[in-house]
Amino acid sequence: MTEDMIPAWVDGTLQPIDKLDVHRRGLRHKAVSVFVMDGENVLLQRRAAGKYHSAGLWSNTCCTHPRWLEPAADCAVRRLREELGITGLYPAHRDRLEYRADVGDGMIEHEVVDIFMALAERKMQVTPNPAEVAQVEWVGFYDLTAEVARRPERFTPWLRIYLGEHKDRIFGTLMRP
Repeated sequence: MTEDMIPAWVDGTLQPIDKLDVHRRGLRHKAVSVFVMDGENVLLQRRAAGKYHSAGLWSNTCCTHPRWLEPAADCAVRRLREELGITGLYPAHRDRLEYRADVGDGMIEHEVVDIFMALAERKMQVTPNPAEVAQVEWVGFYDLTAEVARRPERFTPWLRIYLGEHKDRIFGTLMRP
């Protein structure tokens, strides 16, 4: 089974389906999103130009789909390493959310997403994989939420949904004065 097979529901049954097929059909599927934080600063990534959807848009630290039968926590650690070269972080599970969003080119993300958070320091080693990530940047949480509201077209649909509809569930007391 290839790594392009992800867990998706077809007629109520979870099964391994090709990732592109899942998005073209808009199937409900499992996903993982990670936020790496240093105090009130969030590590963002700008998706590489070669990504099959949402290329060039800013997003949370990393987001992906688990492989078939891969635990979400293992997936979060794996993708931090593969996308950003980040090792030694073991993100904590924050919540599970579901959303549906058009991501362009006839593709739909209908995700049941496990949200993870890891605390780190800005000085940690980050080595982006250029096939995955064009750029990384630490941004203040309040600046980020203001910028997403001001210029939503610069950000992935899921990051807009996370900050617009689920901010308190994801960040909770971490971002309250």
